[in-house]
Parts: sequence; C-alpha cells; structure tokens
Amino acid sequence: MTIYKSAREIAIMKEAGRIVAECHALLKEKIRPGITTKELDGIAEDFIKRSGAIPSFKGHQGFPAAICTAVNDVICHGIPDSRPLKSGDVITIDVGASIKGYHGDSAWSYAVGKVSPEIERLMRVTKECLFLGIEKARGGNRIGDIGATIQSHAEKHHYGVIRDFCGHGVGRSLWEDPQVPHYGHQGRGVLIMPGLTIAIEPMITNGGWKMKVDPDGWTARTADGSICVQYEHTIAITEGDAVILTQL
Repeated sequence: MTIYKSAREIAIMKEAGRIVAECHALLKEKIRPGITTKELDGIAEDFIKRSGAIPSFKGHQGFPAAICTAVNDVICHGIPDSRPLKSGDVITIDVGASIKGYHGDSAWSYAVGKVSPEIERLMRVTKECLFLGIEKARGGNRIGDIGATIQSHAEKHHYGVIRDFCGHGVGRSLWEDPQVPHYGHQGRGVLIMPGLTIAIEPMITNGGWKMKVDPDGWTARTADGSICVQYEHTIAITEGDAVILTQL
C-alpha cells in the first residue's frame, strides 16, 4: 500500500535527509587510496549517531553495517571490509539515517584518486539519469515515466540498466510501496500524486544488466564483471517540481 505523507512528515524526512547529505559530504573528504570501507563505515556510523539519528541500514534484515559500499563491479549491498581502496576504483556509498521514526536514503558514487575517462563518463551519465528521472517525478505522471526516461538516456549511451534492484517508497519504513523501476514504459505504473515520497536510484553499468550475489548473501555484482555506478536521492512530490530531501 502506498503511503502519502503530510507536510509535517515530509519536514521530518527532510531533517533525516540533511543528516544523510552531511554524512556524504564528510565521507567524500575521507575517500582516498589506502582507506578501507570498514573505516568509512565507522566514520559514517559515528557521524549519524552524533547527529541524533539512527543508521537505517545497520540491522535492517540482518545487514551488519551502517553503510553499503559498492566498489567497481559491485552493484549494491556490499558489506564494508578491511581491503584498502586503490586509485582508479569507483565506490558507491549508500547512506540511510532515521530520525523521529522517518528515514532518509541516498547513495552516491565517488572516484578514488584518478579514474579512467570511461568511468568518468559512466558517472556523468548515471548522474544525468538520476536528475532526468527526478524531473519526471511530478503529480499526474506515472512511475513508468521515471523508469522509461532513465532507461532511454542510459541505453542511448550503450549502458546497461540494472533490473533486479529498483527505487522505492521511503517513510517510516526504509522500503515502502511503490517500487520504482529504472526501466519500463511511459504512462504505466502507479499514478504520482502530492505526498508521495520515493527514492530514485539508477544503477547503471558499462556492460550488461544481469547480476549475481556473493556467498555472503548480500553483495550483488554485475554478472559480466562490468563497472556499476549509482546515484540516489529521496524526494517528495509536491504540487510542482519534486523536492529533493537528501541534499544540503
């Protein structure tokens, strides 16, 4: 069931989103060759708690960390570990924070040191996919309009769009209805109406869209070893343009 939020609830979610955005700003400054994702996880958890919030991901369905870390061919749900990052890697960090019972959720991809022109291009196009999708998140449109727009832009650049994971509603639960696929057809799916709060999070690869899961049961990777990057914002639908809740 899709849950529509009041102005008061959206204001609380914006507070949670601000903490998520501030956490990303801090992590961006810490990312460098030699640092481990486990160290980044500790930095994020400490910051979220000091901000008066709760890390949304830690313990969620048994996930063991405060952030999800996805390096190179990892799509999502990577568990932070002690392996140091290397120059040329690209890492996506997914951050969630809950305050007063409401969640903010945002993932962002970062270059580690100097990355290749191909990765720079993939990052640029994926970020464009996110904001093109957000432009379609308006009252009167449908969820399919978001996915169709993202798919069209990614495939125009000969990139793959991950299908096994999608965006979602956000609110008192980290994952709510409706699902928000990043592919599909215009004019289909749930009608977008004011009060809807959703996360749009395209995961785009420089190869195919198929995936596999590591033996840990969490870490999802591209089946062909291609690079995957992701950008995600939590947004609220208003009478006009969508309001991004997870930015400074």
